[in-house]
Amino acid sequence: MEPLDFVTRSTEELLFFLHRKKTEISCIEHPHRFLTQLRDHDLVPEKLFENVKKKRSREQKEKIVYEVLDWVEKNKPQYIHQFWRCVFEDHILKFYPPLCMLRKILLDGTFKFDEKHPNVETPEEEEESKGKAEKGKEKSYKRKRSKDDRSSEDNDDPDPSSASTPSRKKPGKKPSFSSLVKKGDKQEIWKWPIYKTQLPVTCGDKEGTLYRDKMSRGEKCILSQERWFTPNDFEKFAGKEKCKNWKLSICCRNTPLKKLIEEEHLQCPPMEIKKRTCVQKNMNKLFPVSSSESSNEDSEKSAGSMEESDAEGFQEQGGKEEGTEFRGRVEEEEEDMADLSVFQAPFLPVTCVSLTGTLYKYRFATGIFGKCIRTEERWFTPEEFVKQEPTLTDGHWKKDILCHGKTLNLLIKKKILCKHLPLCECQNCTIKKEDLMAQNNDDECYVCDSEEDLVCCDKCPRAFHSHCHLPAVHGDSPGEWICTFCVLRTSQQWRDSRNMSEQEAFYAPVSQYRLHCHYLLLCVYREDIQKVFFEDPRQTVPRYSEFISQPMWLDRIKQKLESGEYQTIGAFVSDFQLIFSNCRTFNRDNVFGQMGARLKKMFKEEFKKIFCIG
Repeated sequence: MEPLDFVTRSTEELLFFLHRKKTEISCIEHPHRFLTQLRDHDLVPEKLFENVKKKRSREQKEKIVYEVLDWVEKNKPQYIHQFWRCVFEDHILKFYPPLCMLRKILLDGTFKFDEKHPNVETPEEEEESKGKAEKGKEKSYKRKRSKDDRSSEDNDDPDPSSASTPSRKKPGKKPSFSSLVKKGDKQEIWKWPIYKTQLPVTCGDKEGTLYRDKMSRGEKCILSQERWFTPNDFEKFAGKEKCKNWKLSICCRNTPLKKLIEEEHLQCPPMEIKKRTCVQKNMNKLFPVSSSESSNEDSEKSAGSMEESDAEGFQEQGGKEEGTEFRGRVEEEEEDMADLSVFQAPFLPVTCVSLTGTLYKYRFATGIFGKCIRTEERWFTPEEFVKQEPTLTDGHWKKDILCHGKTLNLLIKKKILCKHLPLCECQNCTIKKEDLMAQNNDDECYVCDSEEDLVCCDKCPRAFHSHCHLPAVHGDSPGEWICTFCVLRTSQQWRDSRNMSEQEAFYAPVSQYRLHCHYLLLCVYREDIQKVFFEDPRQTVPRYSEFISQPMWLDRIKQKLESGEYQTIGAFVSDFQLIFSNCRTFNRDNVFGQMGARLKKMFKEEFKKIFCIG
């Protein structure tokens, strides 16, 4: 089916598809870009869009996104084709992998448009079913009474008065997990199609993504902060090692994994000890034993395997993998990768022996074209990236660059990466000097993560909007332009590197350390991904002034710094501390309070680093 074949679907079919998928779409993370896309195409009323800005919690955002989709369905049915065109544009799909899955099931025909919900009834059908239910129950009741008067009093049949209860409420007696879900949720998310292969999990203040297939195989199955963990290790990473029970400490939407395992929504690895069995077989060849001794040993092994704990099971599975590494990558190339969800993100972590980087799919072309791998220093083509590894004398990018343990060659075979044809003339495969220069820098602003009209640093891969960078870039900079990050790094190489005390740093004049102030402010802007601390909270957070008497925000600090209101570094730092203390007072331990704590920790570390505080 061609990419735009959904256009041939009727209005009724596309409306039905939206009706079925509203809840799934409303759960996308960071929905601001999605909603602005709809607003730009006049598919969302301005008043409803403004309500989104006032919502802070994830639950509130999910609710307002659902209201927007419901409004589109009810008030803009004639524009449903335009709606799906907007949703399926490339720059939107790049940021929202769940929408890629929706597009796939719409195009490949797996979604059934003739499906009818088993509990949906028209008013006429409902009345008819009520009448039939009343008659059927009345007959059954009378029949049992005539057979045995006492049995009708003791049996579990409902009273005649309950016959008026709609039949669709009856299935409530079937096994249900509704008690596990927070109030306001439509359904348990582990049942949703978009979470068929993975689940969002938390443990303490750490968040991660659990991959179901990896868990069932006993592999490292939780991805958090670009690192893989077993459940036991993730519990330790979150500082919950004292619990010693990852099934209770790791949760999905406040529901412990133990409950999901008991209800067979998750599968733990089988407790097998294949490695020991293999060794024993080899020992039997060297030292033959009698059949009776062999059976006794087998029974002891099986008893021992049943006593293995879940944590040991995961460690053993990991040991099994290490023990089979000698088979090389031939087995990997032949392996059928059933779980591809880990590769669905628009950018992927890659390694080459000791090197690490991030591969951006949309930039990939071939080994020598398309600078698609980014490190802290610069962008590389796959072939250039391999050449940076000093221990490889005859490396090849297809087999030596790994992503989640898989070679790029395998990712190309599985069509996770699209290799361009030799005569391709796209921008990634171009040999034009200006296009090659453009590939040396990021395609999005390093501060605000948006595109267009960027100023590129000539020393690193970063790019900025002129107003996002500090100091602001006015007009076209003649010759070479270097960002604040690179200027500070260069200056610290020749500046006197003697250690300062924190007190000395606080009393230092801002005029001598303006570069340091710009650096710190840019770091905080960069880390505040959700832009929570950018603007005046009194304009967006209801009742904020009732709790906070002295508000402060990043744009205000930027304004005061640029207008020369700060005389000392201490005054500059105190305004950041005010942001963090206000956040802790107003939010306490909720998600925004935790975000403020992380920013505070990062700020303190960067402050000590650039001022050389011991």
